[in-house]
Amino acid sequence: MTRIRRGYIARRRRTKIRLFASSFRGAHSRLTRTITQQKIRALVSAHRDRDRQKIHFRRLWITRINAAIRERGVCYSYSRFINDLYKRQLLLNRKILAQIAISNRNCLYMISNEIIKEVSWKESTG
Repeated sequence: MTRIRRGYIARRRRTKIRLFASSFRGAHSRLTRTITQQKIRALVSAHRDRDRQKIHFRRLWITRINAAIRERGVCYSYSRFINDLYKRQLLLNRKILAQIAISNRNCLYMISNEIIKEVSWKESTG
C-alpha cells in the first residue's frame, strides 16, 4: 500500500491547540499530548476559579461593611445591620453597601441610623 499523506485538518487542529498554549512553559507549549492535557487542566481551573472569585468578593464586601459598621457603634454588627435591612425591605446588595462604606462613610452611617431608629420604634410600639 502506498503512504497516505495527512490532510490539513489535523494540522489545523494542532495549530489551534498550540495557539492556546503558546504562553505555557517548556513541553507544555511544544508537545501535542501535553498541550492537550494542559489545556484541559487550564479550562477546569478557570471554571472552578470563576465560582471561587464570586465567593472571595462576597467575603471582601462583608468584611468592608462590617468594619465600617463596627467603627461607628460598638454594639452594632454586620449581621444585625443586614437583618434590619431585610426587616425594612431595603434592596441594597452587599456590593453597593461596600462601595458606600469605602467612598462615603457618612452615607452608610445615615442609613444605619435610620434603620436602627425605625426598627427600635416598631419594636417599642408593637
